[in-house]
Amino acid sequence: MEQAIRVLGLGIGTLVAAALATSVWAAGMYKWVDDQGIVHYSDQAPPDVPARGESVLDKQGRELKKIEPPPTPAQQKAKEAEDERQRALAKAKEDQARRDRALLQSYTTEDEIDIAKGRAVSTIEAQIKSAQAYSSDLNSRQQGIAKQKAKYGSNPIPAELEHESAAVDSELSRQLILIRQKQEELAVTATKYDTIKQRWHEIVSDEERAAAADAQAAAAKSAKGSGKAAPAAPATAASATGK
Repeated sequence: MEQAIRVLGLGIGTLVAAALATSVWAAGMYKWVDDQGIVHYSDQAPPDVPARGESVLDKQGRELKKIEPPPTPAQQKAKEAEDERQRALAKAKEDQARRDRALLQSYTTEDEIDIAKGRAVSTIEAQIKSAQAYSSDLNSRQQGIAKQKAKYGSNPIPAELEHESAAVDSELSRQLILIRQKQEELAVTATKYDTIKQRWHEIVSDEERAAAADAQAAAAKSAKGSGKAAPAAPATAASATGK
């Protein structure tokens, strides 16, 4: 009789433990591993996310969600650097899109770019020719002054003549520097408009390809509905001209 009561007590204890476990699982469980590698189960989330992360389990003990561990200082630094890189890329893309819109608003055809380039180049070339002509006059004056100074031989040269000679030399040097700067500006300006033209052509070609792709997709969708074959995409203006 006493043994039967003991068995009955063990059975009741087992049932109570099972019932408590069932109620805990029904409420949801958290599983995590601490720094010592010990696995923990609890119906309450740990106050801080463990270094190895944690899992949220359903009442059957299956993982519902994985909570990743907090990043290490090195990982956090790498993430911040990547976020900054992505922001820089997004800003660069936005800036490029704004420049592209401005470019299309400024020029509607390639001929307009060529006209603008010719006008800018002609202006600089005229400035170079003017400076070269002035420099030629200065050289003539310099030669004339040299002849006048030679007439004095070993005698003192008048201060006015020396002053004029120094002024001509200074102005000639200034004009030579100006000519060199304008020649560099000419090369930069020509390259600038060549780059503008190339980018303008790229933008227009991209828009034409996008429009052709949209038309092809629309035709394919329409053909699918009607059961007919979709027509081939037409060649863009850029591909037709070979540019």
